[in-house]
Amino acid sequence: MLAVLEKNGMSPRWIGYSFLFFTISMYAIIGIVSRTADVSEYYVAGRRVPAFFNGMATGADWMSAASFIGLAGTLYLSGFQGLAYVIGWTGGFVLVALLLAPYLRRFGQYTVPDFLGARYGGNAIRLVAVGAAILASFVYVVAQIYGVGVITSRFVSLQFEIGVFVGLAGILVCSFLGGMRAVTWTQVAQYLILIVAYITPVAILSYNVTGNPVPQLVYGQVLQQVTQLENRLFETPAEIQVRQLYRERADLYAQKIMQLPYSLSFEREQLSVQINQLKASDAQMKDIVVLERQRRDLPHDPDQARARWENAMFSAVDRSKPPIHHGEAFPGETPEERDVLRINFLALIFCLTIGTAALPHVLTRYYTTPTVRQARESVFWSLLFILLLYITAPAYAVFAKYEVLSHLAEIPITKLPGWVAAWSKIGLVSIEDINGDGILQLAELSLNPDVIVLATPEIAGMPYVVSGLVAAGGLAAALSTADGLLLTITSALSHDVYYRIIRPDASTQFRLVISKSMLLVVAVLAATVAAQKPGTILSMVAWAFSIAGSAFFPALVLGIFWERATRAGALAGMLVGITLTIYYIFRVEFDSIPVLGISGFNMDPWFHVESTSGGLFGVIAGFLTIVLVSLFTRPDPSAASFLKTIRFRNSGES
Repeated sequence: MLAVLEKNGMSPRWIGYSFLFFTISMYAIIGIVSRTADVSEYYVAGRRVPAFFNGMATGADWMSAASFIGLAGTLYLSGFQGLAYVIGWTGGFVLVALLLAPYLRRFGQYTVPDFLGARYGGNAIRLVAVGAAILASFVYVVAQIYGVGVITSRFVSLQFEIGVFVGLAGILVCSFLGGMRAVTWTQVAQYLILIVAYITPVAILSYNVTGNPVPQLVYGQVLQQVTQLENRLFETPAEIQVRQLYRERADLYAQKIMQLPYSLSFEREQLSVQINQLKASDAQMKDIVVLERQRRDLPHDPDQARARWENAMFSAVDRSKPPIHHGEAFPGETPEERDVLRINFLALIFCLTIGTAALPHVLTRYYTTPTVRQARESVFWSLLFILLLYITAPAYAVFAKYEVLSHLAEIPITKLPGWVAAWSKIGLVSIEDINGDGILQLAELSLNPDVIVLATPEIAGMPYVVSGLVAAGGLAAALSTADGLLLTITSALSHDVYYRIIRPDASTQFRLVISKSMLLVVAVLAATVAAQKPGTILSMVAWAFSIAGSAFFPALVLGIFWERATRAGALAGMLVGITLTIYYIFRVEFDSIPVLGISGFNMDPWFHVESTSGGLFGVIAGFLTIVLVSLFTRPDPSAASFLKTIRFRNSGES
């Protein structure tokens, strides 16, 4: 119907509003119909969700804004290297099926901290688990709300910061009323929307380019055409000239940084001289205003100048490098560079696999099935539903790149399509004609990976209603995961801290009031952080996986399969793992915390491992610490009976 209305003149903005209103209204209706005041229904959907639908809900819970928006974009920009996300995330569910899901379901409580508290005993490990669950889930939910802000700001033309809070309202109507029961059935609806929205544009694109509407089958032959285009475009004289100009710019910034603080004073004096000369002549006022703005925008002090110029220098260095061929594995000019890429590829797979098997909001889903057998079956369905998107993402990246190389490169900048200007307004696309020839060279185009999936319908010239459909799918992906994450955080606070530790005699109604109050507070906090744009969606999600993997995976796996693991060992291992991971991410990724007035703590990566794989060190350290400390502490006599309960009970028993 919207397609017909678009043909009759309906504006893109109203198409965007229609999709936003329809999808959020549908989720709200499901939330209202599924509202509950029962604790079991609120936390684990009454343990009555069939395996098929639990698999579908897990698929939606899992396929976040990172999978929907970020995955194809990362594959577009990094080519072969991006396959680490597909392999790692898929492999993680194998670990869930084999090592964790059936045992957690047989345990039969509400949260992951519940399990660790029961296995090892005492409130200390429960509190550490709560802290880790909150931290990992909070970083993850910030990425989802950031994705919601990107979608709403582009498709309904809201300011990014306002779009974040509009999306937040959509998240709350799903999870506030009915807890896990409402979230489960909302996620089933969201899965259907997101998978249709994800596959439809690339199927149309595939049909237009190859005559075959199944992109997964034909993107290999399009990749060959992409390679031919890359070979031709990457080495044109204009492209080489642009890269040389960026190299010279990087050298200039490096020189200015070395000469600080003199270079900053000199630049300010030079601008003042030019302004005075213009004022003394008959120059136009607009030229004077431009120079005054440049002087006003100069860094205020040498520290600020260093930070700003270093960012500009690294950006110029990136653009000066020869582009990566999409199908080339571990590209590099030297064997050392190729080894670094290989190390990071493997490290990222490791962290994503372990992190997937340790994410509290995913593991909690296996508490909701009626039986242990259905918990295992729901892992199979989860993998199948997730597979549909993951085998499509590489095709998405190849077809999008084919369109950009075919129809965007080497055209006059004044004739660029409208989507470039639209996405430039929210800072996700930028064009700089550095050589002043009026033609777009590839090095002059900067695309944020988060824009590829959302902009592909516009890149391919499809009707705007297809863009609206994709936006609705992205919104469904972000909302479904955000719902599950917020529920995990508030369950940890209300159930594991308030009910289990502070007030065990609290009434059912009061526990739900506490949970819903926490939901509001955490949601607003996450939206506030997301409005600051702390990173790309995929990098934030990768940090969350590292944190979750290092905190939970060693303690959960050894807790299930090694009777000798002790409370002291698990507590020490979790603390060492998560502390080391956070330390590594902060020291490698950031150089300052302006709010605290701290700066200059950035360090070089260990073994060239990037911050997105920081969990590699935390997981290894966590395993070693648990084993060593457990061997030197007294074993828990109740561990054997607990493990017998969760490992050897009849599989059909709930």
